[in-house]
Amino acid sequence: MKREEERTISDRHNSDSFAKQVQEQEQALEAIRHKLALLPDLPGCYLMKNKNGTIIYVGKAKILKNRVRSYFTGSHDGKTQRLVSEIRDFEYIVTGSNMEALILECNLIKTHSPRYNVLLKDDKTYPYIKITNETHPRLEVTRRILKDKAKYFGPYPNAYAAQQTKKLLDRMYPLRKCNVMPKEVCLYYHMGQCLAPCVKEVQPQTYEEMIAEIVSFLNGGHEEIKQELMRKMEEAAEELYFERAKELRDQIRSIDALMEKQKITMNDAKNRDVFGFAVDKGWMCVQILYMRQGKMIERHASVFPFYGEAYSDFLSYVTQYYSDNPALPQEILLPEMKLMKQEEQEGQESLSSGEGERDELLDAESGAAALQNWLNVKTLVPKRGLKRQMTQMAVENARVALDEKFRLIERDEERTSRAAENLGEALGLTHLSRIEAFDNSNIQGTNPVSAMVVFIDGKPAKKEYRKYKIRTVQGPDDVETMREVVRRRYERVLKENLPMPDLIVMDGGKGQMAAAKDVLENELGLYIPVCGLVKDTKHKTAQLIIGDPPEPVHLARDSQEFYLLQRIQDEVHRFAISFHREQRAKSMVVSQLDAIPGVGEKRRKMLLKHFGSLKKIKEASIEDFRPLSIGDKLAQTIIDSLRDEESE
Repeated sequence: MKREEERTISDRHNSDSFAKQVQEQEQALEAIRHKLALLPDLPGCYLMKNKNGTIIYVGKAKILKNRVRSYFTGSHDGKTQRLVSEIRDFEYIVTGSNMEALILECNLIKTHSPRYNVLLKDDKTYPYIKITNETHPRLEVTRRILKDKAKYFGPYPNAYAAQQTKKLLDRMYPLRKCNVMPKEVCLYYHMGQCLAPCVKEVQPQTYEEMIAEIVSFLNGGHEEIKQELMRKMEEAAEELYFERAKELRDQIRSIDALMEKQKITMNDAKNRDVFGFAVDKGWMCVQILYMRQGKMIERHASVFPFYGEAYSDFLSYVTQYYSDNPALPQEILLPEMKLMKQEEQEGQESLSSGEGERDELLDAESGAAALQNWLNVKTLVPKRGLKRQMTQMAVENARVALDEKFRLIERDEERTSRAAENLGEALGLTHLSRIEAFDNSNIQGTNPVSAMVVFIDGKPAKKEYRKYKIRTVQGPDDVETMREVVRRRYERVLKENLPMPDLIVMDGGKGQMAAAKDVLENELGLYIPVCGLVKDTKHKTAQLIIGDPPEPVHLARDSQEFYLLQRIQDEVHRFAISFHREQRAKSMVVSQLDAIPGVGEKRRKMLLKHFGSLKKIKEASIEDFRPLSIGDKLAQTIIDSLRDEESE
């Protein structure tokens, strides 16, 4: 009767809380509707806020009124609906032009890191090669751009590309390698890769000549450096310095190996970044082709969800990409918007909605002009010729990368779902969708707990996981613990008409299986298949047993079905262990406080509620205890007792 009353009170509380949330949401939407009517027909940036006033999304618009209204009218996909459902207020900043809006948006995203602006909000940085500004300069690979008068080159698509380039330069140019100047020469000196400034005087002119060649190399002058090395190699061979000639030959081969991936060559020798992008299912892939000295040397893809208008968010990505980039190319190529519109018409998803959406779209030409004015780098949207072919190549690469992502997801889902079906067939079940697995955790019977995880169609359903504190069992008795937990779980399933599992998995052997079947069949009248997972000496999944009496089910160790069982067993074990550690930590806190004279159950709860943790109680001052009506003497006793116990 008491439990019924408690449940009724809880349901009433939840109902009141839900009603209050709905009322607050309606009030917020009413306020938003009034603000929407006042939006200007001007360009600018808008900032969406949640109920706590936190900025969750920043966007830009050619016409603020049309763009912001589109979020609250028409239909959206599920992902954008989640964004809109969290919006409780917004503010906007009017700018003089689209270019200003683009730059302001970039700065606002960097400042606030809004949750739904995934474009580089994690401050993802690319590796650069740095020539330090020191008396004896060094080469290093870094992701941090500092105002230290050093020379930075890049960005490189990945750390491996940067490290390989540095490794080649280290062999070619004997700059200092040590971070801290040693007291004697190191191995690099004996290998001819360091001038040993630690013990020898090196003229500044020597460094200047080397750095000039390194700068030329990193700016794409590979052929010039290669020709110079070939000249030196021939001279060394003529003078019979064959070892030196061999070293130079190896350096030439290293340059060839580094540059062998070049696929496209243009007649000029410019450094270019070529961009393309594709969108599908609320995701965007941006592809960057790096061209140096007219040759394509690398490419890089970024895949992320987006919440605004496709081309506008693409321009935001490009703007943020260059916002902290000190090594700009000579030319930037962007795809034309017409190409992207064609792709959308061919079936790719567009998140735009609301009247006037196309009118407020930042077109490619104005976006390119904004970037060019801001970066002071020639930015083009080519309409024909080889440059257009290059942007098409970038777009096609982006589309392929995005398709590949979804194919991998679909293949994984299909493989996982098929594994559950095959497992059902191996167990002789006509249908296997929902699996519930149990595991116990205790240390010599102390703080006994149990946990249940749920897998549906081979995937974990974490919202349906459950934890259990053991009430009736004393000591380390896994069988009786399992009996109690199974009884409590399926009594509630029957009472609340919850979904029944197709299979129950026990993390254990015959004893746990027998206890579960006894409770299900003899006490609750349920006939659900129960199987057990037996572990080997290394605590790894070894065998699946089922039936009465239990018999092993033979599954190939490398099969997807066996892998699914391993995942289930590992997950339920992890969940049970984490819950046990949590309970054990709480009991340790309780025992420490209970051992202090003058602290009973009421004061213990009051202290933990006020301070939040045992650590904060230890760090508190005597004055911090006064709001709890605890005298200075008792407060000092509490602090001393906890600190003494910690030191012991």
